[in-house]
Amino acid sequence: MFSLSDLRTISEEGVEFKSHLDGSKHFFSPEKVMEIENSLGADIIMSFDECVEYPASYEYTKQSMERTTRWAVRCKAAHKKEDKQGLFGIIQGGFYEDLRKQSVEDLIKLDFPGYAIGGISVGEPKEEFLKILKYTTPLMPKDKPRYLMGVGTPDYLIEAAIAGIDMCDCVLPTRIARNRNSTYITWKGSC
Repeated sequence: MFSLSDLRTISEEGVEFKSHLDGSKHFFSPEKVMEIENSLGADIIMSFDECVEYPASYEYTKQSMERTTRWAVRCKAAHKKEDKQGLFGIIQGGFYEDLRKQSVEDLIKLDFPGYAIGGISVGEPKEEFLKILKYTTPLMPKDKPRYLMGVGTPDYLIEAAIAGIDMCDCVLPTRIARNRNSTYITWKGSC
């Protein structure tokens, strides 16, 4: 949803996307996302959320965070394979500590098997990234997996591990391979 911001319309019910290929419209609700993720069969799946841009106003970020929590409730209700797929709640709140804290508290009440930090690593200065990462991670349950979304450069991976994050993901390795003549990342650097 974040990368297609110019081609989407967000409502309480979900998100409508306009295809960049043919202009056709597609609607995704939290329930539809759970149906797709359950069908894919991944071990870990994510609740539907909205990742706001950096910077975003406090008012919009608060609305988005609250909607993300309501969507998480709907995702949890629609999730059909709890015994086979771990559904993680995604913490939002932009770069506002009080909203991050509220998001964590609200999602913990839903008792997900794991929690993800979303909405950072979206173009903000590294200092802002580190501030929110180091603020949010200690608020998360220590007895459940802690996941950081959209982080893939070695320096950020190390910062995430130091902060107490268990897992990260990013499109960076595949994007590098696809766009830089089959370049790949190894323990010794890029090849």
